[in-house]
Amino acid sequence: MCVSLPPLQNMIGSQQHLQKDFFLYNASNAKCKSYINLREVSERFCLPPGEYVIIPSTFDPHEEGEFILRVFSEKNSTSEETENTIRSDHIEQGKNRTKKGKPKPQQPDEESGEHKMFRAIYQQIAGEDMQICANELKVVMKRVLEKHNDMKTDGFSLESCRSMIALMDTDGTGKLNLQEFKHLWSKIKTWQLIFKKYDKDKSSTISSFEMRNAVNDAGFRLNNQLYDIITMRYADEHLNIDFDSFICCFVRLEGMFRTFHAFDKNGDGTIKLNVLEWLQLTMYA
Repeated sequence: MCVSLPPLQNMIGSQQHLQKDFFLYNASNAKCKSYINLREVSERFCLPPGEYVIIPSTFDPHEEGEFILRVFSEKNSTSEETENTIRSDHIEQGKNRTKKGKPKPQQPDEESGEHKMFRAIYQQIAGEDMQICANELKVVMKRVLEKHNDMKTDGFSLESCRSMIALMDTDGTGKLNLQEFKHLWSKIKTWQLIFKKYDKDKSSTISSFEMRNAVNDAGFRLNNQLYDIITMRYADEHLNIDFDSFICCFVRLEGMFRTFHAFDKNGDGTIKLNVLEWLQLTMYA
């Protein structure tokens, strides 16, 4: 294990995950004298007053392990874990939201060529009622994604489609109309760009380490415990996340944040649910 201490400088008070660029332009003020595979590392440093980030690291890259970090100082000092604030940057309480916390459908605008394409696909599958259930959404998504040759995917699982409907079903029918589907597709396109940004080897998967930055790019601010849960829930045995699991994760994150803010009437970050409300929320997610 090795420890380095780069200064936060103009990032004073930051509690966010530090991106790679931070370490490219900020050298460590202090670090272990030798990078060696030891069970315990102890060092003494003399540092000027300021804010520093302590970075423990494993000897081999991309390994995980539990550790205890102890800091003794001659002067008074405070410390806290980064990323202890949980929020969604693009979901605000009380705006563009129905009573159930769902996004209000946008007003129709002039259709693009892409929209005309999936309108035709949608009409073929939806039938006379012009609404689609989870099974029909799976078929629509598969046909739409087949038009995008840059994505190696077999489409979305039925479970992912059910989560998509739970997120976008503004009228509580358990189905999506065309306008709700357009809104959903707009979100998927945005998340798809984020996925492609980190899928540099074109394998149609990203690592759980890249997932942390992808979640951050999508506007979700989580803590380490939640990132660990995402890895356990959506990564495979090699700690990779495919496109279907990636989108399913983002759909559920947005849906859970929307629902929480709908219940958080006072905006104080706490809500109170009875057992019926809890079961309704968790069963239909």
